[in-house]
Amino acid sequence: MKLLITGGAGFIGSNLVRMALTSGHQVLNVDALTYAGNLASLSDIESSPNYQFAHVDITNAAAIDATVADYQPDAIMHLAAESHVDRSIDGPGQFIQTNVIGTFNLLQSSLKHYRSLEGDAKDRFRFLHVSTDEVYGSLGETGLFSETTPYDPHSPYSASKASSDHLARAWQDTYGLPVMVTNCSNNYGPYQFPEKLIPVVILKCLRGEPIPVYGKGENIRDWLYVEDHSRALLTVIERGTPGETYNIGGNNEQRNIDLVHLICNLMDELCPKVPSPPDTGERARVRGNNNQAPPSQLATRHSQLISFVTDRPGHDLRYAIDASKIKDELGWEPQENFESGFRKTVQWYLDNQTWWQDILSGDYQLDRLGTS
Repeated sequence: MKLLITGGAGFIGSNLVRMALTSGHQVLNVDALTYAGNLASLSDIESSPNYQFAHVDITNAAAIDATVADYQPDAIMHLAAESHVDRSIDGPGQFIQTNVIGTFNLLQSSLKHYRSLEGDAKDRFRFLHVSTDEVYGSLGETGLFSETTPYDPHSPYSASKASSDHLARAWQDTYGLPVMVTNCSNNYGPYQFPEKLIPVVILKCLRGEPIPVYGKGENIRDWLYVEDHSRALLTVIERGTPGETYNIGGNNEQRNIDLVHLICNLMDELCPKVPSPPDTGERARVRGNNNQAPPSQLATRHSQLISFVTDRPGHDLRYAIDASKIKDELGWEPQENFESGFRKTVQWYLDNQTWWQDILSGDYQLDRLGTS
């Protein structure tokens, strides 16, 4: 198929683009290249004859309209989104523009394209809207999110994604656009921008800096390896039914604190030396006041770097996905188990330090966001 993938230079998008090409599809990657978009994540496939890139922002209605009309895709996989909860607390406006207005623009362009098709081409066309389990809100100690769970978003990010989900389904019901929606659990793996929990833990370990854990670390997430997610998305676009929603989960619930300890233990094994950070700024002040180095400079195991910090506003307690529908109807289930995906991820960040060092050489320095 000729796939138009929005957000293909992002974390999930770049992994999806690579897998789609490997599966024999043609891909047009449409990305605005905001802070989290990184073409270096696709350097190994950029010369592929089946790959094209268009530097287009989905908030620009005319530009996305022209791009869809020019490429004439068989399917559109919409991943482009602002996705970091902490950033949405500090700056919700951009989340509304990208996630709501951008999705509206893309739906309009897709509908115009769909109405221009005839015969088999029209029958084959699909629009896949990729969303998150955070739209469902927070679970108690038991239960799972299903495709019929009522929406209950608690952050500007999840509210904007819930809005875009409703728009996508409305364009199916009102205009007949063949839309499918997926809601996934927390992703992790190669090429994740280092503001999310797992890369933050890995890079803080490598720097010998305190690892921030919100509250007591008791929040629970279902962790999905990004390549498992990419396989699921391709399965849905190839075999899914228009009008349906598919929840995609990793069958891998972890308390944040347990996950941080797992990553620290893997770092102890794969990169055992805990470095001492430069003795400057706050660290020098602490040393001067009590004549001792801060704990991070005395650490012999990476778990000694763990530091509990004030929880972020509106932090959902637990997410967990019931992925039985996509397994029963489409035959997909995750391949990575409790530890295998995390081990692969830690090893990837150790083996690809140039990729993340280039990011940290810019404005982003692993600073905490979302304390408003």
